[in-house]
Amino acid sequence: MEHSPKQNLAISAYRWLKHDIIRGAFAPGEKLLMARLKERYDLGIGPLREALSQLVADRLVVAISQRGYRVAPMSLAELEDLYDARAQLEGLMLELAMERGDDAWEAAILAAAHTLSKVERISSPEELLDVWDARHKAYHTAIVAGCRSPHLLKVRETLFDQVERYRHLWLRETVFSPSALSTKRDEHARLTEAVLSRDAPKARRMMRDHLMTPVPIITAVMARQGLS
Repeated sequence: MEHSPKQNLAISAYRWLKHDIIRGAFAPGEKLLMARLKERYDLGIGPLREALSQLVADRLVVAISQRGYRVAPMSLAELEDLYDARAQLEGLMLELAMERGDDAWEAAILAAAHTLSKVERISSPEELLDVWDARHKAYHTAIVAGCRSPHLLKVRETLFDQVERYRHLWLRETVFSPSALSTKRDEHARLTEAVLSRDAPKARRMMRDHLMTPVPIITAVMARQGLS
């Protein structure tokens, strides 16, 4: 389906703003001044308002009555709740995937795992972060895709969007470290083996441990940045 030029501008505004909020270009609680946004993105008020409304729905932006918009705050309580919710949902979807997944599902996991393991060959730090993050998402999505539930996958996507700001704090602490990348590569190899063996209790336990690993790292970063 083709979008009108106005819709395309709103979509672009949404993507750029979301990216910048996740990457910390705007601090938690910071007021999003329309004049500054117009200058930064070279867009009019209409597309920006549409983008901000969508980001409010995504819980990345807070609307203040008669006073514009602010970046949503971040807190340790939200961090822990989001990661626990994601681990619970991912565990459920993983079990369903192991029940319903076929040979194509297994092949997709192996392909995504192989692609992820090659990321360290990229030299630019920022490119490394972007590529590793994209391939890491693709790997985990390949695993749960076998659940064959569009509704669960949509809920997962929404939850993933909400956790992104916190994940980015962890990514910057992890992806630039060769030793941390090596550790993650080993974790993924063991997780892939457990998933393909269809040992549900073992795979679900490993998945939760894997997904919750960033929490103490993010907690330390937030403490350094005064985010509580």
